[in-house]
Amino acid sequence: MSSQTTTVLPLADRLTAAKRASRVLAQATTAQKNRALEAIAVAIVEGADAIIAANDRDLVAGREQGISVGLQDRLRLDRGRIEGLAVAVRDVIAIVDPVGQVVRGSNTPDGVKLEQVRVPFGVVGAIYEARPNVTVDIAALAIKSGNAVVLRGGSAAERSNAVLVGLLRSALESVGLPGDAVQTIDEFGRDGAKQLMNARGLIDVLIPRGSASLIETVVRESTVPVIETGAGVVHVFLDETAELDWAVDIVRNAKVQRPSVCNALETILIHRDAAARVLPAVLGDLREHGVLIHADERASEVFADVVPAVEEDWSTEHMSLELSVRVVDDLDAALEHIDRYSTGHTDAIITNDVMNADRFLAEVDSAVVMVNASTRFTDGAEFGFGAEVGISTQKLHARGPMGLPELTSTKWLVRGSGHTRR
Repeated sequence: MSSQTTTVLPLADRLTAAKRASRVLAQATTAQKNRALEAIAVAIVEGADAIIAANDRDLVAGREQGISVGLQDRLRLDRGRIEGLAVAVRDVIAIVDPVGQVVRGSNTPDGVKLEQVRVPFGVVGAIYEARPNVTVDIAALAIKSGNAVVLRGGSAAERSNAVLVGLLRSALESVGLPGDAVQTIDEFGRDGAKQLMNARGLIDVLIPRGSASLIETVVRESTVPVIETGAGVVHVFLDETAELDWAVDIVRNAKVQRPSVCNALETILIHRDAAARVLPAVLGDLREHGVLIHADERASEVFADVVPAVEEDWSTEHMSLELSVRVVDDLDAALEHIDRYSTGHTDAIITNDVMNADRFLAEVDSAVVMVNASTRFTDGAEFGFGAEVGISTQKLHARGPMGLPELTSTKWLVRGSGHTRR
């Protein structure tokens, strides 16, 4: 089926076509899937002019509608980011194909052979906002793991996504795989998202990425199994022994490098005995980079150029150059604060105390827990996955950055020779 038919197929037919295509993709060899990914990498680079033109129209429309600066950054695709997407797709080629891997196996006393092997889910649905790069990331990972994908990328990126999906479908068809393995339902709007959430039997698993409200809506309303990704109210705790240079560099990187993403720092907690030594340099550096600081009274005593913090700040994912700061009495107080306000995404400690580092790693119940490293490392590419489907904050099946294995389920293969159970 030609990739051009994406504009005329009704939504139900697209889901059915994706299901049909998933059966073909599930049987594709690693070599076939890798050829498809290489074709995708070439296509998006060669199609950069068309992608950027569509993206520019999305950005203009977004600014007219008043979307935030953070969302505009997520929405933007320039030539450098497009080339980065192609690199990420080629990185996925280099990763071991999980399909068919034996998870475990044994023989029964009677000689029946048992093997648990990885298999594709089938059709993966994704609902996300203003992130056209996710269109390529999820499609690449889905294809390599033998899954079809149905994408609802939101109205803000509809033009960008339409061009990208057209390129993805054509690339698949160019190597003999079904273009229907990649579908977009953006033009169906919110009604399309609702239908996707209730397409049990056609969609095998649904992954939401975006704001806390979007994720909560999908989790609450979906009848399709959901892998829950989460908002990032991310903490860094500066312990009493935190090295000043590390604190300055890590905090700056975690907050300033790209403040609109979910692994960006949102709250600094600092030990009271380190506040006078560390906070002036850390917060002064942030102010030089344009960060607006919301601080409690004790932090304000050592750094005055702040906005008074209010209760709401501790649970806010700013996704901008804003940051909350609180002085705490000790590690126990920091752990208590994180337990109350963290969204379970990423939390870090900066310390030279090995015992405190070990306690932090053991007691913080988040998908990723770090010692002396920037929270910006919570990323599929940084973890060696090539790209990521999302960062799961749940505890079932997948947790943390999701790569290829997280897009597979398992089934048992049983081989006998006329065996019957006693």
